[in-house]
Formats: sequence, C-alpha cells, structure tokens
Amino acid sequence: MARALSSRNKPGFHNLLTRFLNSPSPPNRHGATKSLETLAYEEVQASPSSKPYNSTAFVLHGLLGSARNWRSFSRTLASALSNSNSSPLEWRQVLVDLRNHGRSAEIETLEPPHDMVNAANDLANLVKARGWAWPEVVIGHSMGGKVALQFAESCARGDYGDSVSLPKQLWILDSVPGEVNPENSDGEVEKVLQTLQSLPSSFPSRKWLVNHMIELGFSKSLSEWIGSNLKKSGEHETWAFNLEGAVQMFNSYREKSYWPLLEHPPKGMEIAIVRAENSDRWDSDVIQRLESLATRVGDGSEGKFSVHVLPNSGHWVHVDNPKGLLEMIAPKLASLKPHST
Repeated sequence: MARALSSRNKPGFHNLLTRFLNSPSPPNRHGATKSLETLAYEEVQASPSSKPYNSTAFVLHGLLGSARNWRSFSRTLASALSNSNSSPLEWRQVLVDLRNHGRSAEIETLEPPHDMVNAANDLANLVKARGWAWPEVVIGHSMGGKVALQFAESCARGDYGDSVSLPKQLWILDSVPGEVNPENSDGEVEKVLQTLQSLPSSFPSRKWLVNHMIELGFSKSLSEWIGSNLKKSGEHETWAFNLEGAVQMFNSYREKSYWPLLEHPPKGMEIAIVRAENSDRWDSDVIQRLESLATRVGDGSEGKFSVHVLPNSGHWVHVDNPKGLLEMIAPKLASLKPHST
C-alpha cells in the first residue's frame, strides 16, 4: 500500500541521499566513541547543494515497512517547507529503516530483545555515531509512532545522556498509544504474521507470492504490499525484513503503553496524535480519552498535546490522503525555531 518513487536528480526535483552505514562509528560530540553498526537511513532535502540544513525530522515507518515507503511524502514535505515564507529553517528529513526492516535487517549487531525500547535506542545511537544534533521532530507511523513515543520518553528520562535535546514535536500517525488488546481488533495483522511464518523463506517470484496470498483470502492490495517487501536472492525472492524479529517488535508494540507521556508531556514538547478518519484501529474509549486530554488547559509547566483527525483516510495516511497530512504537518514544522546551540 505504500508507494515509493525512484530518485531523480534533475533540476527541480529533490535529491535523495541514501546511505548504508556498516562501519565502526566515528568519534562524536555527544559521548564516548562506541563501535557499532548503525541503522540504515535515507536523507531527503529540498536543495542540499545550495543551503546546509539546520533542523532535522526523523521519519519512522510501520511494521514490515521501510524508509522507502515515505520517500514520496517526505519529498513533498521538503518542498512545502522550502517554499514556506514563515520558516527560518532549512530542513533535512532522515528516513530510517528500523531494526529488522529494510536494509537494517541485514545488520547482525542490532541484538535482541527486539522491542520498542531498543528500537528507540537505535535512533539515539545513530545520532551519536554520526555526530548529529538531536532531531527537532520525530514523525512515526503505526508501530513507528510508538518507537517515536519511546524515543521521547527515553530522552526525557535521561537514558541517552546529558547532551540530549528533546524533540520539539512528535507526530504520531494512526498509532494507538496504549496497550493494544487483540480482542478489540479484527486480528488482520496477527493473521498476516502467522501466515508469513507458515510460508517458506524463499519464493519463485513476487507474482507467485502475491497470487498465493490472494488464494489464502487476503485482499489484492494487501497481497501486493506484502509482495513489495521481497528482495532478490539468486534465482529466488526472499523477505526484505527479519520476520521473527518483526514479530517480536509487534508484540512489544501491543504491550507498551505511553498514556503517562501523553498525560504529562515534557516541557517544550508538543505531541500530536493523528487519527485517520476511516481507520479501524481505534476504540471509542481510546478516542474519548484522547479528546479529553486534548481539551485540558495546562498551566505552562508541561508540554502540549493535540489530536487531529485526517479525513478521507484509512490507516495508510501517507497514501490515502497525503495532501491532508501535509497540510497538518507542514505549517507546524514551519513555525519551529532551531535548537539553541
């Protein structure tokens, strides 16, 4: 269901920089040198050759996805921010392949447990290894939304050291912030994962897998999306993700709750929850609880919390209504000022 556009370097198009890091980390200004392999990532800037960036947004995909799912939306967001007269910032977006996903699935040193805490730790290790400033914004879709919440919670708790700067904005896209009760869902994700676990590790072709998934009763669109997560291995196709690790991450996603963070956001941070209007992920009691939090009047001692409903969209917000999502996010990012140095 996610769409990815090929990179084009013609004038007027955004330059996509792709880097895969698998060498020991260089010394960094955030702490002691540590030898590790960092997450794979891609960078998107509107015009990287003309102006250096001074602000960063991390973009985190969902379960069984990858950074490339968000290329098209990120390019559009980069263009909107670049053309904004109100923004003093030059933005860079870092599209991350979370552990067990995309090119990060090939990194053997990202050790278990494969959970939200370690997925967030990976982001901090990437910042430190590259010697970057901490991101002003973290955007996370579905499971990536909970990784973003964990990253913010760990930053606020001091887990990443004294040099950390809190994100100023979190955008949590169609991701339920509390525990996910399987009894309150249709079990589609669980069924998909169980089906994938029952399949062989390699396939004759993408077409074979898509047809097989359809024969098992899955929709054509879902089957084609599953088929897009393959990579060539000799004469066969194999998964582009580590399935067992992804299953462990999904279990952690279901079990973790971040209601305390939403109820008491750290001062200087705004947490924005975006609920897709037609998404089947939301129970009425969760919606009511979110709306109640959003209407509270604070005394200025804590951060902010807001809820937004994206119309005409199911769970795949960046595909179903990218224009509406852009109109929500871009003005808020354009209003930010750089981290003080």
